[in-house]
Amino acid sequence: MSRPIVRNLCVCVSLLFFNFAVYAQGESLENQAAIDLSEALERTMAKNPDLSVFGYQIEAAEGVLQQAGLAPNPELAVEVEDVLGTDDFSGVERAQTTVTLGWVLERSRRQRRIDAANANVSLNTVDVEIMRLDVAAQTARLFVICLAYQGRLINGGEAVSQAQETVEAVRVRVAASRALEADLARAEAELARAELVEEDYEHELLSAYHRLAAQWGQTQPDFNSVRGDLSTLPVAEAFETLLASVEKNPELARFMSQQRLDETELELVQERAKPSWRVYTGLRRIGFTDDIVLVGGISVPLAVRNRNQGQISEARANLARTEAETTAARVRVKTSLYVLYQEFLHSLHLAERLSNDVVPRLERALTDTQRAYELGRYSYLEWSVVQAELLEANNDLLEASVDAHQIIIEIERLTGERFTLPTPNQ
Repeated sequence: MSRPIVRNLCVCVSLLFFNFAVYAQGESLENQAAIDLSEALERTMAKNPDLSVFGYQIEAAEGVLQQAGLAPNPELAVEVEDVLGTDDFSGVERAQTTVTLGWVLERSRRQRRIDAANANVSLNTVDVEIMRLDVAAQTARLFVICLAYQGRLINGGEAVSQAQETVEAVRVRVAASRALEADLARAEAELARAELVEEDYEHELLSAYHRLAAQWGQTQPDFNSVRGDLSTLPVAEAFETLLASVEKNPELARFMSQQRLDETELELVQERAKPSWRVYTGLRRIGFTDDIVLVGGISVPLAVRNRNQGQISEARANLARTEAETTAARVRVKTSLYVLYQEFLHSLHLAERLSNDVVPRLERALTDTQRAYELGRYSYLEWSVVQAELLEANNDLLEASVDAHQIIIEIERLTGERFTLPTPNQ
């Protein structure tokens, strides 16, 4: 898998939050230090601590490749004969001195080593790119979580404001002896509960900021808000279109690289089963005549037995296993894609119905109920029920949008393809 796949993910998840109107952010955050998703991804790709470790993995694989391309050094041999014997050979006058250079004929074995090392470099490169893709996807997930807690905090703040207004309205009616003290006590209790929820969201949001900043090695965030629009959801692609992109899945890309490595390993083991020839040539000096003659020869090992049978069987089994794992992974990816796609459609449908049908109706119902309560036609219980229903619907709308964006990230992680954003008229 190549780096453009990682860049595609960075682009596609960035486009999901192209509108910086910030559904999950209030006006109080506008003037504070904020980052958007593209900046978070850039920081992650440049400074993520885990990615720096994987860089050495590539260097090690490239070292193996360099070593595989080196030819064996020639061998220098010096041989002295007919010396220190008896009678005429008791001295060194009749010595024969031979100096030779020898070479190992690797034939195609070196190329097989280079092919295997190249395949190993490709596999390690895929591993690093998968890691980059995983880190980018995790940054996108954490960014969405930050947006989600900003949205929950805003909803929590609205719940507190609504509870405060309710307390004041009930207090006025209690003072006019038109409502019971119990209604005021219940309204104040609801206000306290809303304040506790808001406080909880504040703590969770700070933790989410720290988890996001850790993606680029920071232990203390230099931002206090994130910019993005969770309410802008992309148009759902046809499932067949997404299915056609399955082969870009990084897991499958790794299996394909592993398969190429296994194939080259098998070829290398088979090549090693062939004996290596050695040739030599040199000069010989005849001591008693002081003549120089040329010598040469070749050494051919006898392949009486194939001593690589076990390694060949092992290499073939590894190749067959990788092919089987590739098939299983393809089934797993396609199944996951189908399940995620159905969940995404459900989240889109849920967000649409809540936004168009549920929330507007509950807002009108709350307005009418509050007016009726102030006129004494509705009880506090009836008013508080509608308030709770509207708060719950708004929270459900936010969670549906969050779920949709989280699912989008997983689908893009599986396919390497980005979703299409809606046009303005959509």
